[in-house]
Amino acid sequence: MEKFWLEKSYPPGVPFEINPDKYQSIPEMFTKYTSMHRENTAYINMGAEITYSELAEQATNFAAYLQQTLGFEKGDKFAIMLPNTLQYPVALFGALLAGLTVVNVNPLYTSRELQHQLKDSDAKGILIIENFASTLEQVIDSTNVKHVILTGLGDRLGGLKGIMVNSAVKYIKKMVPSFSLPNALKFNAVLKKGKNLSLTPVTVNSEDLAFLQYTGGTTGASKGVMLTHRNMIANIEQSNAMTGPVFDNDNEFMVTALPLYHIFALNANCLSFLCYGGKNLLITNPRDMPGFVKELAKYPFTAITGVNTLFNGLLHTEGFDKLDFSQLKVALGGGMSVQRPVAEMWQKVTGTRLLEGYGLTECAPMVSMSPYNQEEYNGTIGIPAASTDIRLVTDEGKDAEFGEPGEMWVKGPQVMQGYYNRPDATAEVLEDGWLKTGDIATVDTDGHFTIVDRKKDMIIVSGFNVYPNEIEEVIVMHEGILEAAAIGIPCEATGELVKVYIVKTDPEIDENAVIEHCHKYLTNYKVPKQVEFIDEMPKTNVGKILRKELRPQPA
Repeated sequence: MEKFWLEKSYPPGVPFEINPDKYQSIPEMFTKYTSMHRENTAYINMGAEITYSELAEQATNFAAYLQQTLGFEKGDKFAIMLPNTLQYPVALFGALLAGLTVVNVNPLYTSRELQHQLKDSDAKGILIIENFASTLEQVIDSTNVKHVILTGLGDRLGGLKGIMVNSAVKYIKKMVPSFSLPNALKFNAVLKKGKNLSLTPVTVNSEDLAFLQYTGGTTGASKGVMLTHRNMIANIEQSNAMTGPVFDNDNEFMVTALPLYHIFALNANCLSFLCYGGKNLLITNPRDMPGFVKELAKYPFTAITGVNTLFNGLLHTEGFDKLDFSQLKVALGGGMSVQRPVAEMWQKVTGTRLLEGYGLTECAPMVSMSPYNQEEYNGTIGIPAASTDIRLVTDEGKDAEFGEPGEMWVKGPQVMQGYYNRPDATAEVLEDGWLKTGDIATVDTDGHFTIVDRKKDMIIVSGFNVYPNEIEEVIVMHEGILEAAAIGIPCEATGELVKVYIVKTDPEIDENAVIEHCHKYLTNYKVPKQVEFIDEMPKTNVGKILRKELRPQPA
């Protein structure tokens, strides 16, 4: 199939190609748009606001301190382990202005997961929310981290409010376990001292690494996806090309409930929205759905991103259907499949279509998106992003015909450089510039793609990737367990949930013991929700466990 036939699928105003070299770096883009929109509010969190000019100033102060006082040099890795707070964009853009590579870290990681990511990435420093500093304390001595910066949830809320939030978190809610990091610096103190320092300009080129964004794999531990400034700029331009006809400069208001450390929100909310000079409402705890809805009631939002479970949760929260949706232009679902009942209910309640996008960390992340003028949910992942080629390759290695399933291969300026220090793993997925996604899809004659299956064994829980090998490795650490196999099974609430099959040697082990063991080593969404004990695993003739035979078979 030749690429030209896709052109008819692009709606008015959406270009077929973008310029991935429009900017040499994210700092160049950041400087342009923070100056252009300097008086606009950039971020809102818990009622506190920061303008684009304030963001630029604080990011520069942070960068100056990293560079002049802590001695960070271009290319050093800096980890950020924060929920959605005003500190995140300040630190993110500050690290990039200093020429560093940002390593985003899930704050809910266990010590085991954190240790792996910090060691694997060669992170030299970390900014961490103090709620999880005790986790860092357990592993820091076995990493290369030399500098720790601590922050509290209320640090950038200002005055009495900030003090009250930090006090409530520590002493009333007791959400900060005791820890000892004697040489740690305080975020607010860093910004204050950085104000008196000058940032020596750093020349950042398009091929320099902007992010090491960690993702798992079907084998082994999570891997650092190497995303250059060009990869990110390209995907920002691709994202904005798809929504450009809808959004207006200086007038947009984005709801950011997905964590900014997740590649979806990082691109669609944090980076792409910068270009419009729009506001970002940062939701620190979207699991508090009633509180989330109360926050939404305060603002005339025009856009929201999320995963299927988030949209479904909002729709079933009291008061959501009473909100004012008159300004809402775009709702974009990604990270996991959008379910038809959720999409149809969303459109009925809000009057706005729930568009579906498809991407993966290795593509920074967007590969395709439903056209902005799509009238209703159609079950597809839309059309390829501008400057993106997609092949569907059959098991025989041939290009699939229309309607015929094949593995989705992607080529474009957003495709990663590879996995950090993992040439073998890189070679498995990259071939002549094509990324083999492992997802099986079909395409119709209108150029709309539909995911029909996954070649990989990956499980997706509420938009987060869960990899069977990691879970199985943890489970067999238990001395009373011989073998384990993890699969994903459908779940109305989270899309999929983790189920494990176990062959045990200790007859006393029960489901509670397995789950309790997993909680010690795995983030909550990775912990199995169902456990089944069996006498023997189905295997190939060479002894490989056949997970596919453990999955429920269609009737």
